[in-house]
Amino acid sequence: MSNRKLAHTLRALAWLLRYPDAEARAALPALVGALRAEAALPAPRLDELDLLATRLAALPPMRVEADYVDLFDRSRQTSLHLFEHVHGDSRDRGPAMIDLAQTYERAGLRLAEGELPDYLPVVLEFASTQPPDAARAFLAETAHIVRAIFSALLKRNSGYASVLAGVLDLAGERAEPVVLAEEPPLDETWEEPAPFEGCSTAGQSKPGQPQPIHIVPPATAQARHVV
Repeated sequence: MSNRKLAHTLRALAWLLRYPDAEARAALPALVGALRAEAALPAPRLDELDLLATRLAALPPMRVEADYVDLFDRSRQTSLHLFEHVHGDSRDRGPAMIDLAQTYERAGLRLAEGELPDYLPVVLEFASTQPPDAARAFLAETAHIVRAIFSALLKRNSGYASVLAGVLDLAGERAEPVVLAEEPPLDETWEEPAPFEGCSTAGQSKPGQPQPIHIVPPATAQARHVV
C-alpha cells in the first residue's frame, strides 16, 4: 500500500487548492479523472472531491473566486501558507522559508517567481516528485498543520475540507478535527490604531488614561550640545 503511486493525486490536490481562475476551472474534469484513475484515496474521499469539483464548475466564476479569497485570504486559521500557522509574523518564518526552498532546490526544483515555499499547493507539488514512501513521510511532517486547516474549513462547512482530508489520508493520518482557539478577524488583526490611540506598550497606561511623561534633567540636556 505504501508504494502505491501518488504523483497524479498529489498534483490534482494541489490544483484543487489553487486560486480557481479560468485555467484551474477548465482543468477540473481532468483533475477528477486523474484522482479516479490513480485511486490513491478511498472511494468516499474521491466522491467528496468529485462533489467539490462539480460545485466549483457549476457556480458563477466570480462567485467561486470571491468565495476562495474570503475563505483562504481573510483568516489565519484557513491560510494555505503553512508557516503562518507555526511562526506567524515572527522572525523565525524567514529562515524556515529559506530552509524549505533549499530542500526544493536540492531536489532540482525551483519556485516560480512570486511563489512562497510554504504554500500548500507548492508543498504538494514537491511531494509529487518524490518516491511514494518519501512523499508520505514528508506530508506526515506537516500533518498537524494540515489537520488544523482541515478543522477550520470543516467548521466553515467548506467543501475544500475534503482536499485537506485527502492530504491527511496520503500522509497516513486520520482526518479528524481538532479544537481551534477563537481568532479575531484578519482585518481586525491588521487594523492600524487611530492617531495617538492604541499605541501603548507594556508598562504604559492604556489609551484614554494619563501617560507618564519623562523630563530630561537640565544637566543631561546641556551635555547634548552641538560641537
